[in-house]
Amino acid sequence: MAKDASFDITTGVDLQEVDNAVNQAQKEIAQRYDFKGAKVELEFKRAEGLIALHADNDMRMRAMIDMVQGKLVKRHVSLKNVEFGDPTPAGGDTLRCEAKLKQTLDTETSKKIVAAIKEQKFKKVQASIQAEQVRVTAPSRDELQAVIQFVKSGDYGVELQFGNYR
Repeated sequence: MAKDASFDITTGVDLQEVDNAVNQAQKEIAQRYDFKGAKVELEFKRAEGLIALHADNDMRMRAMIDMVQGKLVKRHVSLKNVEFGDPTPAGGDTLRCEAKLKQTLDTETSKKIVAAIKEQKFKKVQASIQAEQVRVTAPSRDELQAVIQFVKSGDYGVELQFGNYR
């Protein structure tokens, strides 16, 4: 009997590309006239998976968010995996905002993916949640290709990656 073929569905962002995008945004902030002499700060916290923005008024905060989003898009980082929070007041009449990077599938998204695959009733396809990924197995590689196309057509709130195809 032949061994079943499988692949994994995961999500994540390339942290080096995020770092490069933040560095480009910092350089642009240093060059722009409307940011001269302003109290603004942009920092990438790699360990926590956060981009921290700090500005002295709402207009500059919005400009920084737009700038960071633009740089991320240019570096091919999906904005689906970046969740910008609402700007909150910080000390000294300043605003603070954090953008969280989604590096793993949460259980709710994983359950949606598994339910959608089971609802389609593919022949002999099994989908299971394994920690922070979804493993899909089937005896036929053609069925797995059909599952990949089906999952790509859906919207699950994050950019999905398909790997470990065996």
